[in-house]
This record gives sequence, structure tokens and C-alpha cells, in this order.
Amino acid sequence: MEPFIAAAVSLAVSVTLITKRKTNYLHLLFAALCFALFSDKIGSFLHAVLGTTYWRAVHYVGTLLIPPLLIMFARASFGYRTFLAIRDIMVTGLMSIIGILAFLTPLFPWARHDVLLFVYNGGIAFYCFTALLLYIGNEPAGPFRARMIAVAVACAITAVFGMIDIMGMLGHRMLPPLFDVAVAALIYFVFITITNPDLYEWYGTIIRSLSVVGAVLVSTILFYVIMALANQSTTMPFSGVFISLLFIVILIDPVKDLLRSAVNYFLKDYDDLAPLVDMGTVSRQKDYASLEEMATGLAHEIRNPLGSIKGAAQYLKAEAETTGTSKLLTIIIEETDRLNSVVSQFLNYARPHTFNVEKQDINRIVTKVVSLIKAKGAPSTITIEENLAAHLPGVKIDGEQMLQVLLNIALNGIEAMPDGGTLRFGTARIIGDGRRKVGISIADTGQGIEAKDRREIFKPFYTTKKRGTGLGLSICHKIVRNHGGTIRVESSSDRGTTFFIRI
Repeated sequence: MEPFIAAAVSLAVSVTLITKRKTNYLHLLFAALCFALFSDKIGSFLHAVLGTTYWRAVHYVGTLLIPPLLIMFARASFGYRTFLAIRDIMVTGLMSIIGILAFLTPLFPWARHDVLLFVYNGGIAFYCFTALLLYIGNEPAGPFRARMIAVAVACAITAVFGMIDIMGMLGHRMLPPLFDVAVAALIYFVFITITNPDLYEWYGTIIRSLSVVGAVLVSTILFYVIMALANQSTTMPFSGVFISLLFIVILIDPVKDLLRSAVNYFLKDYDDLAPLVDMGTVSRQKDYASLEEMATGLAHEIRNPLGSIKGAAQYLKAEAETTGTSKLLTIIIEETDRLNSVVSQFLNYARPHTFNVEKQDINRIVTKVVSLIKAKGAPSTITIEENLAAHLPGVKIDGEQMLQVLLNIALNGIEAMPDGGTLRFGTARIIGDGRRKVGISIADTGQGIEAKDRREIFKPFYTTKKRGTGLGLSICHKIVRNHGGTIRVESSSDRGTTFFIRI
């Protein structure tokens, strides 16, 4: 049962990664590794059940494909900053080919021993684990290092279960064989890690996963309680019920994604069936279309009377005889302009953004933002610092929209420092999950953002300013997300606020 669970989870993860709309090289490598593991486990399971040579061959080939794929995946995960080299892939690939030939032909009968297979795979796994530990030791503190430490702990726990299983095979059984279950859990954990590049999303996914495990544990206990109250006996062990329920829960999301992809593929040419394909997507598209239509109509209805009010106020101001009347008319004109600005920002938020995407140098955009701030007359009490990394890779973005994002955040930072302070711009090259990314940080030494406000600042119309619209950061968030990036904020009253953007 346990090898079948590991096989099913591996296959589900592999197919999910291959059919994802946004996949990358790291995802494809992990998908290949999972498929090799699927071949290993399903071959082992069916050989034990059916006893045929064919399934033993499937198990053997899958097992031998794991070492070179594991090294390739580890190298990509570490951003190729590791002692794992191409020669390691070539050597393990050659050894695996020899092993496959040993099973399929009588050329190397001495190599057809399961102990050799176990030592070979275990040695390569330990080799990659050593590379992981060294990488963690050299990686500076940060979100990616935290994720790698969690992966290392998960690998160590899986290895402990493997050693317990070995002790059981040697006649010192302490627990039921759970190594394959631990492997399935590790596969799922790594899947979560590589598909959630944002640390906060990753934390949320881990918490949800732990909650699921807790719920499955409670459900298993309730199953036995109900069976006892009903005076019904069951021969199923506790671990069997728990594993079966956990297996079903783990497969829900991958299978759901797989079915959605399959339905989308086969029904994509049938417009009449579109609502049946993805109700959520269709609903969101209709909501966006309705919002845009409503925003355009609302803007038209508001701007027409605003224009008349402003024109009348300007005419009356020119004819005003008293200072008091002139000041009142000035207020009318200023507030009319402010309302017009609110309408413009609402339209920017409601309309779907069209992108003029080109490969851009992010440092050039940051430098332009700094120039614009200085040209607008930044207060003399504000010091602007730039810490821009050299040789950054180009990023495919809409330069004008990204400039709008950085400028908006920077101006907010200046407003947060009425008594002066430092505004810092930073860029960095990020290599962590197999993709090249650029990180941008904008930090101020202002009064900070309270925790309750940090959770809401990206919501439309949420603002702590007396005269704010609450749409500036919402638009920034939408632009960054539409570029496939992430934006988050860290803030405290003693250190100020820092916005982190990854593209």
C-alpha cells in the first residue's frame, strides 16, 4: 500500500507541473524526477502483487533514472552555485545506463543486485543532501535560505524513516514501514516549495497543509470511535486509515488541476460550453468587464458636472470682489481637481491594463525615478541613497507602468518622513527556484505602518491619509501581479517601511 501511495502522489505532482500554465525549467526537472520515482514505486508495488518480470523492470529503470535527475534538479534549485557539476550528471547517467543494461541484458550479471541499487541511490541522495547543507551555510539570511532549511529538515526526517525501515528489515521492527509515505510527503512538500516563490504564500500553504494533516488525524480517530460505538470491528490498522485519508486529501488539488486542464483542452473550441469549463475564470472575466463598464459610465457622469463646477468657480473667482469669496472659490477649484484625480485613479484601477512589454534595465528605471523625485523638489531633509546591483539581467516589463509603481511607493515613503530621513533604493539579482529574477526594494526611515494596516494597504479605497484615495497601492499591486511578480511590505515603528518587489 505504501509504495502505491508514493507512486500516486509522484504521478499527480508530475502531471500537475507539466500541465501548469506557467511552468519553468525547474518545474520540468522536478516533474521528470517525480515520474522516475513513480516508475520506481509503481513497479515495486505491482511486482510484489503480480510477480511479473515486466514490473520489476519498470521498478529497476525508474530507480536508476533517479540519481542523474536528482543531481540536475539540485543544481537548478541552488542556482548552479554548488559543487554539483555536469560531470556528476554524466557519471551518474553512465552508471544508470550500465545498470539498465545489466537488467535488460546478460552483460553485467554482477550489477543486478538490489543491495547495489540501494547503496547507489542512497549514496547519491546523501551527496545531494551534503550539497544542500553547504548551500545553506553559504546563503545569506533571507526568505530563500529559510525555505532551504525547511527542505533540509524534511529530507532528514525522510532519511530517519528510511533507516527505521532498514532496521525493520533486519529484524528490529519499531514502527510499520512508513518510508514510502515519508517520501510522498517530501515530494508534496518540495512541490509546495517550488510552486510558491513568495515566502508569505509559502508560509500560508505550509500552515494549510499542517491543518489538513491535523484534520485527517482527527478524522481517523473519529473513525475508530464511531466503529467502537457501533460495536463494529475493523482489521484496518490505524496507520492504514490515516494514510488512505491523507492520500485522498493530497490528491485533491493535483487531480482537480489535471481535470481542469483536460476539460479546458478538449472543450476550448466550444464557446457555448465555456461556462462549464471554468466557472471561476468566466465569472471573474464578467466581473472585470462589468467593473470597467460601470467605471467608465460613472466617470462620465461625474466629470461632466465637475467640469461645469470648476469652470463656474474660475469665472466667479475672476469677478470676486472680496478676499474671503476668492478663497472659497479657490477651495472649490482645488476640491474639484481632487475629485477628478480620484475618478482618474478609479479608472486606472478598473480598466484592464494593456502592456507594452520590452526587455528593460531595472536600474535605469530606478535611476529615472530618483531623477523625477529630485526634479519635483524633494525636501532638503530627505536623503536619497541608491544601492543598485551591477550586471542585472534584463526583465520583460512595461517600463512606464513599473516606473509608476516605484514612483508611487517612493512618494509615499517621503510623505511618511515629515521630519526628514533616508529613502533607499536597492536592486539585486535573485537566483533561487530555477528562475532568474530581479528584486527591488524601496525603504524609508519614517513612522512605519501598523500591523492592522499592513494587512489592508493593497485593498482598493483603503487609506490612512486624510486626503488619500486608497487606490495608489492597489494599482501598484495590480501592475506587479499582472507582470507575474510579487510585492510585499515589512514595517516597524523604529525602522520604517520597506517594500519588496520581485519580477
